[in-house]
Amino acid sequence: MKISYNWLKEYLPKEAIEHSNLNPEKVSQILTSVGLEVEAMEKYQEVEGGMMGLVIGEVMECEKHADADKLKVTKVNIGSGELLQIVCGAPNVAVGQKVMVATNGAVLHPQSGEPFTIKKAKIRGVESNGMLCAEDEIGLGNNHDGIMVLPTETKVGMNAGEYFELYEDVIFEIGLTPNRMDAMSHLGVAKDVCAYLSHFYKKDFKVEYPYKNNFKVESHVSSTEVILPDPKLCSRYAGVSISGITVAPSPKWLQNKLKSIGLKPLNNIVDITNFILHETGQPLHAFDADKIKGNKIIVQTLPEGTPFTTLDEKERKLSNEDILICNGENEPMCIAGVFGGAESGVSQNTNSLFLESAVFDPQSIRKSMLRHNLRTEAAIRFEKGINISNTVNVLKRAAMMIQEIAGGTIASELVDVYPEPKEKKEITLTNHYLKKISGKNYHPDTVKNILKSLNFTLLRESIDEIQVAVPFSNPDISIPADVIEEIMRIDGLDNIDIPSTIQISPAVETRLEDTLKGLKVISYLTGNGFAEIFTNSITNSGYFDEPTLQHTVKIINSLSVDLDVMRPSMLPTGLESIAYNINRKNNNLLFFDFGKTYSKTNEEFNEKENLALFLTGNRTEAGWNQTAVKTDIFYVKGIVEAVFDLLGLQNFQWGNREDKWLGNAITAKIDDEEIAFMGSVEKNQLNRFSIKQEVFYLCFDWRKMLEKASKETIIFKSIAKFPQVNRDLSLVVDQSITYQEIEEAIYSLRLKKLIGVRLFDIFESEKLGNNKKSLAINFIFSDNEKTLVDKEVDNMMNRIIEILESTLNAVIRRNA
Repeated sequence: MKISYNWLKEYLPKEAIEHSNLNPEKVSQILTSVGLEVEAMEKYQEVEGGMMGLVIGEVMECEKHADADKLKVTKVNIGSGELLQIVCGAPNVAVGQKVMVATNGAVLHPQSGEPFTIKKAKIRGVESNGMLCAEDEIGLGNNHDGIMVLPTETKVGMNAGEYFELYEDVIFEIGLTPNRMDAMSHLGVAKDVCAYLSHFYKKDFKVEYPYKNNFKVESHVSSTEVILPDPKLCSRYAGVSISGITVAPSPKWLQNKLKSIGLKPLNNIVDITNFILHETGQPLHAFDADKIKGNKIIVQTLPEGTPFTTLDEKERKLSNEDILICNGENEPMCIAGVFGGAESGVSQNTNSLFLESAVFDPQSIRKSMLRHNLRTEAAIRFEKGINISNTVNVLKRAAMMIQEIAGGTIASELVDVYPEPKEKKEITLTNHYLKKISGKNYHPDTVKNILKSLNFTLLRESIDEIQVAVPFSNPDISIPADVIEEIMRIDGLDNIDIPSTIQISPAVETRLEDTLKGLKVISYLTGNGFAEIFTNSITNSGYFDEPTLQHTVKIINSLSVDLDVMRPSMLPTGLESIAYNINRKNNNLLFFDFGKTYSKTNEEFNEKENLALFLTGNRTEAGWNQTAVKTDIFYVKGIVEAVFDLLGLQNFQWGNREDKWLGNAITAKIDDEEIAFMGSVEKNQLNRFSIKQEVFYLCFDWRKMLEKASKETIIFKSIAKFPQVNRDLSLVVDQSITYQEIEEAIYSLRLKKLIGVRLFDIFESEKLGNNKKSLAINFIFSDNEKTLVDKEVDNMMNRIIEILESTLNAVIRRNA
């Protein structure tokens, strides 16, 4: 949020400014001290550069250039005692004119284009020392028909900034925390500054509020009835009619204030409502009174899908939860607290207004703002809560400003519909609790003075406690700890005593085994070239289809329309990281991500821990002694087996998996429970992220995998002292037979001396027969107690051949 130094000073008593030498640096220090952290402090100039190096000059001589028909050679007096010779191409330059001169070294900031520096030059052989400027060349307007000609009485040698009385300011960029809605205005910030100064300078400095008591109804030519069917939607609504106004540009002082904080002036009515918003924190809305049908304002909701055209000329479909300002014919004129309508807004032809000041339900405003993607300044304030006690004061202030600037008369009695007046929250704070939370012994008078300076009302006081009423400007304050926070931030968090000793409770390590297993897996992955990524658990609902969204956890108060659900899958957030890197020419990627996914069944919410892997491009780069090797599904499958092996998981089964996001998906199960699944990401999903290369995805159910691993015991054996025996076997089977079925048949024999089975070749040919394939398998045998002899190995190989032939109809290929 931006705060103007000049603007802020208008609400601070002069005595406070003089007493504390309140320069911008001092204000910045105070704001940061009271919890309004100043993230940046920048000088603002109405014209960039402040017209440094530009002076008023008088043309003393003007002659035609000898070698250019359109150029003239002038001599200009700028009050330095020496005439400057300047070559000028403007058609209107003449002797006796008072002109704007840019001297050598001046940096000009034109209305369009890049800044440029004036340098001594030769133009068609004639020396030129400076430049006679047009309006657009110095950033004052768009006119480029000729040089600026100033009034004859203008003083020669005067600086341009002084002549134009350029507005200068210092702007503070405040990193406002979400709970500080009371500081979302210049008056709110001024209140904190006065509280700080009162506390540290031991004087009672009060904010100079701009509200006056001279509001007066001048006629009764207009009357608009306000109806609030549901006070929960709108707890207070005030309005007044103003007739005979003239919509025109705002005065310069008002435009300067708005431009200094980054707002673009539009017209006097809109500018006044924006000014009041940033002055008081209360949003206002101005309706063209002649367009309010039936002279009625009804605050209500309308049926789902009702069309409504907003000020930006876009038609939006309304929700039945949107609070709407409707006319007497139940037609929407404004999305309350969020955005106005195209039909009822102020235009150049408007001469009568109905001015609104209201308080709407914060939750409803937040939902409407996000639903329609309209994060307006008004909505941001309404969603945090508005000072309901200030509704009428602000309305009167705005009405009188409109009268002063746009003319007109107050044409109706002020309407104030407040069906259920609110009571201030009362909080009791004990000295013991204050000491416990703050760590500091505060004098009772210090506590009272700070709270009074922040507009708290003292209700009751005793030796041990104090009871206060919270001002309506602080809706976030509801418990004693909130009051303590107010005391501490005004006194200064840096002033809290640092204790000589600190008491802590020793941490108790839980689930240490799970942590160690996780570190083991991480070590394996990083050792194989994987990099860990951290992705957001909140993602975009647009990534998922309707059946998935029915069981997805939606975020009610999301800060962005692109981050509105808790992710039901790790895949989209990982693909975002893949796309980000590929767009930066990092095409060979191995990522892993520990994260959670979320789902909802009826009213039950579920949270699941996952280890997700994302693989794309080459897993090994090309070198002088090797070619590049692409990542494939077999490499991914090998990672699963390696991770299982690390955790002691041996008895798992592979199977096919139906998956709408993955092609050729396979699953790994233990005891019929899915522990991991993998596949190649479907092209339609890759296209969503503009990824044009194959991506493999592997996801472990981390918690379930650890539960299974906890039941396993990893046994370590010494390396065999006796030599291993290798045998190869080639067999022909039907195409439908999977290698897993062959392995299961072999391991069903429970041959203790068979320690390894490895497929090393697959051959397919019509010579083998229809729908046949040949597999070559390597077997490793070992005995820890003696050297294996051929007869033992032959017996085991015969048993393997027998079961393959009997169960899978395998044909053993033997050498001729």
